[in-house]
Amino acid sequence: MARKDQILHMNQVLKTRRDALRQALAGDLSVLKELRQQAVGDVVDAALDAAQDEISSQLAEVESRELARIEKALERMREGVYGICEGCESKIPMARLNALPYATYCIGCQSELERTGHLENEDADWGKLNDSAGSQREPTFRDIEIDVS
Repeated sequence: MARKDQILHMNQVLKTRRDALRQALAGDLSVLKELRQQAVGDVVDAALDAAQDEISSQLAEVESRELARIEKALERMREGVYGICEGCESKIPMARLNALPYATYCIGCQSELERTGHLENEDADWGKLNDSAGSQREPTFRDIEIDVS
């Protein structure tokens, strides 16, 4: 099977998984709403409900992240760059795409990213901040702005 045909097949696989995740997330969210609306019995029931809420919430979060990755992969297909590594711009092997259809890095770039936290060809050095005077200094907690709105 040619690479183009394999990518077309991968498009169908991703769309099927996307639809399944959307349905699962819609169900997960309705279960969470239901649990919150139910009257709480004793302390043990409340603890079990809280634990179930936490598990359901974490599952929904994992599914949401996967859904976002699938949407990105489908967008890359529409742009014609699916299967091209975002790091080195080489072709990602089909074996990797079959194993992880929403992969955006080849194995080499992904390994480097996991090992060092950045790719060799990245220009930004986030280890230090530029202050208003232009000198390099170590960041402090005062440098961090938090939007709580």
